[in-house]
Amino acid sequence: MASSSAAASAAALEAVQVLVASLADDSPVARDAALAALREIAPLNPLLVLDCCATVSRGGRRRFGNMAGLFLVMASAVSALDRWDAECEFLRKIAKIATAEIVSSKEFNVDWQRAAASLLVAIGSHDPDLMMEEIFLYFSGPSSALPAMLQILADFASAEALQFTPRLKDVLLRVLPILGSVRDGQRPVFANAFKCWCQAAWQYLGDAPSELPFDTDVMSFMNSVFELLIKVWMGSRDLKVRLSSVEALGEMVGLVTRSQLKSALPRIIPTMLDLCKKDQEVAFVASHSLHNLLNASLLSESGPPLLEFEELTVILLTLLPLASVNNSKDEHYVSKGLKTYNELQHCFLVIGLAYPEDLCLFLLNKCKSKDEASIVGALGTIKHLLPRLLESWHTKQALLVEIVNSLLEDQSLGIRMALAELIVVMASHCYLSGHPAELAVKFLVRHSAITDDDLNDPSTLKNEYFQDKRFEMKISLAGLSELRAVCEKGLLLLAITIPEMELVLWPFILKLIIPKKYTGAVATVCKCITELCRHKLSQTNPLHTEFNASNEIPSPEDLFARLVVLLHNPLSRGQLATQILTVLCYLGPLFPRNLSLFLQDEVPKMKAYISDPEDLKQDSTYQEIWDDMIINFLAESLDVVNDTEWVISLGDAFARQYDLYAISDGHSALLHRCLGMLLQKVDDRIYVREKIDWMCRHSSMSIPINRLGLAQGIGLVAAAHLDTVLEKLKNILDNAGQSAIKRFLSFFSLRTKVEDVDDTYAALALMYGYAARYAPSTVIEARINALVGTNMLGRLLHVQHPTAKQAVITAIDLLGQAVISAAQMGISFPLKRRDQLLEYVLTLMGRDQNNDLTDFSTELLRTQSLALSACTTLVSLEPRLPMETRNRVMKATLGFFALPTEPSIIDENLVTNLIILLGAILLTSGEDGRSRAEQLLHILRQLDPYVSSSAEHQRRRGCIAVQEVLIKFRNLCSGGFGALGSYPTFTMNKQINQGGPRSSSSLPSAFVLPNRDSLSLGERTMAYLPRCADTDAEVRKVAIQIIALFFNISLSLPKQKAYTNDIDLESSYSALSSLEDIVSTIRREESVDQTEVFHRVVSSVCILLSKDELVVLLYSCTLATCDKVKQSADASIQAIIMFISRRGKELREADVSRTTQCLLSSAVSITDKHSRQEVLNAISCLAENTNHIVVFDEVLSVAGRDICTKDIPRIRGGWAIQDVFYAFSQHKVLALLFLEYTLSILHKEPVAINDSEKGEITSSSADDCILQATMFALNAFVRGGGKIGKQAVEQSYPSVLSGLILKLGSLHGLAELGRNELLRSLLIAFQSFCECVGNTEMGKILARAGEQTEKEKWIDLVQEVACSSSVKRPKEVLPTCVILSKALNRNQRAEREAAAAALSEFIRHSEKEPTLLEQMVEELCQHVSDDSQTVRSLCLRGLVQIPESHMLKYIQQVLGVILALLEDPNESVQLTAVQCLLTVLNLSGQDAVDPILINLLIRLRNLQVSMNTKMRSNAFAAYGALSAYGVGLQRTAFLEQIHTILPRLILHLHDDDLSVRLACRNTFQLLAPLMEIDDLSSLLNKQYFTSDRRSDYEDFIRDLTRQLCQLSTARVDSYLESAIQAFDAPWPIIRANAICLVSCMLSFLDDQRFIAPYFSQVFAMLVSRMSQSSDAIVRAAASSALGILIKRSNMLRLLISRFDRADSSHNSQSGDSNTKTPSELQEVTGGDPDDAQNNGHGSRSQT
Repeated sequence: MASSSAAASAAALEAVQVLVASLADDSPVARDAALAALREIAPLNPLLVLDCCATVSRGGRRRFGNMAGLFLVMASAVSALDRWDAECEFLRKIAKIATAEIVSSKEFNVDWQRAAASLLVAIGSHDPDLMMEEIFLYFSGPSSALPAMLQILADFASAEALQFTPRLKDVLLRVLPILGSVRDGQRPVFANAFKCWCQAAWQYLGDAPSELPFDTDVMSFMNSVFELLIKVWMGSRDLKVRLSSVEALGEMVGLVTRSQLKSALPRIIPTMLDLCKKDQEVAFVASHSLHNLLNASLLSESGPPLLEFEELTVILLTLLPLASVNNSKDEHYVSKGLKTYNELQHCFLVIGLAYPEDLCLFLLNKCKSKDEASIVGALGTIKHLLPRLLESWHTKQALLVEIVNSLLEDQSLGIRMALAELIVVMASHCYLSGHPAELAVKFLVRHSAITDDDLNDPSTLKNEYFQDKRFEMKISLAGLSELRAVCEKGLLLLAITIPEMELVLWPFILKLIIPKKYTGAVATVCKCITELCRHKLSQTNPLHTEFNASNEIPSPEDLFARLVVLLHNPLSRGQLATQILTVLCYLGPLFPRNLSLFLQDEVPKMKAYISDPEDLKQDSTYQEIWDDMIINFLAESLDVVNDTEWVISLGDAFARQYDLYAISDGHSALLHRCLGMLLQKVDDRIYVREKIDWMCRHSSMSIPINRLGLAQGIGLVAAAHLDTVLEKLKNILDNAGQSAIKRFLSFFSLRTKVEDVDDTYAALALMYGYAARYAPSTVIEARINALVGTNMLGRLLHVQHPTAKQAVITAIDLLGQAVISAAQMGISFPLKRRDQLLEYVLTLMGRDQNNDLTDFSTELLRTQSLALSACTTLVSLEPRLPMETRNRVMKATLGFFALPTEPSIIDENLVTNLIILLGAILLTSGEDGRSRAEQLLHILRQLDPYVSSSAEHQRRRGCIAVQEVLIKFRNLCSGGFGALGSYPTFTMNKQINQGGPRSSSSLPSAFVLPNRDSLSLGERTMAYLPRCADTDAEVRKVAIQIIALFFNISLSLPKQKAYTNDIDLESSYSALSSLEDIVSTIRREESVDQTEVFHRVVSSVCILLSKDELVVLLYSCTLATCDKVKQSADASIQAIIMFISRRGKELREADVSRTTQCLLSSAVSITDKHSRQEVLNAISCLAENTNHIVVFDEVLSVAGRDICTKDIPRIRGGWAIQDVFYAFSQHKVLALLFLEYTLSILHKEPVAINDSEKGEITSSSADDCILQATMFALNAFVRGGGKIGKQAVEQSYPSVLSGLILKLGSLHGLAELGRNELLRSLLIAFQSFCECVGNTEMGKILARAGEQTEKEKWIDLVQEVACSSSVKRPKEVLPTCVILSKALNRNQRAEREAAAAALSEFIRHSEKEPTLLEQMVEELCQHVSDDSQTVRSLCLRGLVQIPESHMLKYIQQVLGVILALLEDPNESVQLTAVQCLLTVLNLSGQDAVDPILINLLIRLRNLQVSMNTKMRSNAFAAYGALSAYGVGLQRTAFLEQIHTILPRLILHLHDDDLSVRLACRNTFQLLAPLMEIDDLSSLLNKQYFTSDRRSDYEDFIRDLTRQLCQLSTARVDSYLESAIQAFDAPWPIIRANAICLVSCMLSFLDDQRFIAPYFSQVFAMLVSRMSQSSDAIVRAAASSALGILIKRSNMLRLLISRFDRADSSHNSQSGDSNTKTPSELQEVTGGDPDDAQNNGHGSRSQT
């Protein structure tokens, strides 16, 4: 026992030594684990830990790579020392180790020197004097370690202020002599130390204020240091030295005498101020120190301030510019910058508390300076101090207000920002009233008026806001935007939260609405007015009384005029329009009473329109609509007022406000319209003439928006004063003519050209147009005829600018609309020179002869859109449109259908206007019905290229155009058919009824209807039928309506006598009614099947067509079947099939032959397989429903030519004739001969394939052609789907399937040799077979993995095929299995493997065939010894898939096979056996498993250590599955097996592989109830059991081992042996887990005698793992385990440190009081007293 105790003690000591050595491990994980373990065990025997650490530290950093960790462990050990253990000499030795290491380094390394410092600080916590003495040794002369020693003292002062402060005198006594020789590089360290020492002194004074730690010597020393810092260090050129000195002085100023402080101020202050100007990091430190200095100098309780205010001016002058930078909200200033700003303001506050009035006067005087930064700083400081020094500064209120007013016009952005913030503070403290308050409000309003345009104008920023370049903001736009936001918030705060400001704001704020410079702030001003009015509603003084009492407030008319015009932009910033409408309601008492009531009704309606800005933006015409609403609002307001005097006053107000708006602004245009509407209500012609002149003088004809507004305004005036307006326009025209002559003459002179008159002509044209549009219809005929007759408009054709062209076109359009309006009023007259006006429009449109579509500029598109609208208007007028003019217009305009979809103006305006124009051309061309029918066909054929275009937008446009034209034509023919009114016009963005004055009722009575043949129904139907199945829903909808319209019209027209009998009217009307139902359905946008809709359409058309129309339709089928839209082409083919199947009997042989040729031509042209197949179906249908001999003749003739002249495999899209044969196989009559041929090929196929596999047939061309032909034939046959062919396939299904499966295996063998073509051909045939029998799943399987050549993959493929076949056709399993069972005896391995793979799946579906099942089981059991491992595995897989109802009969056989294969030499077979065991255990009874249970467990236990992760996971899972059978007689043996593998199971709970971890967890949960261990189930329910984190796993191990250690000694002994054996596992993670498990078990076992044998073994192994293992996780686990074991045991307490406790002669026989007695040692280790004695001596020698 003595020897064992000694060994254990030695092992413990060695473990500590190894842990200490592991601190230098290469792995951070191992280092951290060793550090954590040593810190844990250090309190047990800190002396021993210190001993071991000291041993390895002797070589220093050169021999030990982690001195930081070493010193941290030593610091923990020193901290854990008891007071009686912390002897002076002992601590001194430890301190020497640390200081020696620090001294040996010339470089300062933060990590390990900080750790060394922490060690010395820990020593100082026990014996401060000793630690300081050790450090003081290095203060005697120059040393590179001196900074580190100073830093240690600084750290000690911060950690132990109460112990350090009384010893400050000793520190200073040793530090002061060497201060003079300190180099600049070391001075920051010294200064930092002084700072920490002073902070410790302040802490000491705070904790013990009654004690005075400083005597005269200390004060003298402090003064000396103070003087040194001021006179020498603070003047260093090194910024770090100066900054650290200032920081130290900031803490020291309160500890020196006042006299010394006063004398030092002239030196300290300039340095601090200089540092305050540096970057933010430096400035913060300096400003904080300055704050402390000012506190000590000015607010000390020991006496008056040490500085007079005059002496403080230098500080103020320096700090004020620095305080100004806070006005910028740059992210750089958010952290340190803000702290610095706060420190500066604290400095100002200290000065203000000492000298409030002087500071106030100083700041106000600085506001008068020229330095922008100082002014901004002064204003910010006043804002900061005003609430805090309110009483002291009250007498300076007037002076402060005066200064602020003087700065209101300053141009600096920084000053304006500071003023805006200060004004709000002053107002909140009642510093503003009267006129100064109004100026302040104006200031806020002016800067709230900054617009977004101002923010985007660099010149505005440069010239107006940044005159002082030194103070220019980095982010100028953001600064200006912030100024606006601050002013807006300030205004609202004044109006809402400060009641005293109401007297200032009302009614003064009304004055701020009118001026131009405040326009941008109107929204904010309106918000303020709203808040003020809400507050005033409760007051007795009416609003209008206050208004009348003030003469300077604008009149109500001025306010109304201003606010109405500012309504122009409904999306303006700040919801301007909504705010104005609200204010108009609140200001209602200022206006006439009727108007006030009107506002209450109308304003909510206008608010509702603009309530959702996002919804408003969706309408491109929202601005036009809103402006019209404003004009209508104004007109109704004038009507409601009905006061001429007030109206004229309002007109004067409108006129006065022209200067408030930019001419290029929409507000100016709206003002023209407002004044025009007002003049319409005035009868005074002189007043009207004056205002018209005024409008013209204040307009700019060169700006389109202003020009349009002026023209609309003049037009509104013309509604009541036409002659006055025309007189004015004539004068403008005459002046424009003179200008044109001058411009012409200027080309022949050297003088500069005069101003271009294009703009004048444009404006003049618009004014004439709007004058005609708004003028009374009763008086415009003569004036329009005079205008057109004088060819005045021809003078306007020479304009060049796009906007000028648009204006002239608009004017011509307005003239035409005026004629139409007159006709609607009953005053009809023709427009003279209409065709000439059309020429004018086409010329201005710019698309005369040149059809170039490349110019898509917005202005050009707008010009063309307006031109189309004008053409529509002119075409609709009398006289009738000639043919030449029609062709001219269509040629110039139809190309617009090909324009792209972007910009949106193309679809929204241009195309819509073009469609309307085509309708107008149809209505106005031709004299009778026949000519109009010809015109209709002409237009429709011109539209065909767009209707059948590949571009979706062109098809949509073309179809819509066709529909609109047909609707117009139907309306012309409506007299012949009563139901014509059932098709309204298709909805478009813009729809104009261009019937004009000539409607259908005005047609002559002799109107001749066209006959039905003139519509070319067959050709037209085939043209539009593909569109009924278009991919675009809108196109489909319109195309169906087109066809319905065609037949609607056709039934209303007369028919030729020869074809009268071809049409059954009753059937036709019924079909038309069906079409009408379809149209109604799609209009309601009901959810319908598109295929069904198309089918109904075709059915109706089939009835409605005559025989000749049908023939023409079939002759025209080529273009439809080759449509550019695949979906439409396919649908067209289906329609042709329907036509042929229903009416094919009516076709003649010539018709059949020509139709066949057309369809074959389509089949050859179409490369898409699906579309070609549809065409071939149509050919088959034609053959079946007509003379099939004719069809075969055509097909065979084409096939013969192809075979002789073409390379069939290279034909693009495939050989069409083969596809024809494929199509024929779908028909009973046509497929008969073809079927016989394919059956003969099918019988020959197996022989050829078998020969190929044996290698007897080489790759000769003849054989390859035969094989490929065979595959093609087989493919065509099984794909045919014909009745006879399908019946044959169904009857021979087992043989076909089994043959394909077997050959699939053999051909995969050839594919491995590089002959893939045969396999591909087979797969094609196999897939065709799958499609034929309807097993699409099988086809997908083959397509996905058919060409895989790896054995495992094609075996899986065969099994999937078999499974799919079994599911689809369970009745075919029996005959198929019979064939495949015999194939197991074939010689070729690949075929046997394929047969076994298929049988392993088919056997699952043999439940109803017990005889067959028995035969299959026998065959599979016989072949589990096959020489192919694949066959063995597959046979076993088949056995375990015996149906459940029969499994009990064969379970013993299956289990026997599994037991045998668990020892198979091949690992893959073993894995299969384990997996199969897991499968059958769910179906096995107790009696079947009992005989082999133990054998299974033994074999599984051997597989649990496999390197294969699947094997391990399944072996563990099988153990869990067998838990259900561990009952009855086998329970005891089963439990033994469980306990045998329990350690292994625990270790693999944290396996590297996730599947193994999951399997072990599940097995553990299944086995836990059987082990009868207390609280085991509760552990498994905790989160850490299912966690993948290692720390959670270790927690689980600790809790689990606590329960396991309560079991019997024998059981624990077996656990320990198994776990220790796992120390040699091949997986590092398992070795680490074993170490953790063993250490935890040993730590929880209480029987020391029992565990003693294991300690030496485990310790030795752990130590070897620590030093030898190459895996970091193992080394880390060993470190943690050693820490756990050492902490748990008491052996460390038995060991004596080699450090002598009393003196240097002290040894182990000296009878130290702390050494264990032999009896105590025996109690701990379980050994004899002699052993303990020997252990004591042994430990000394080992250490």
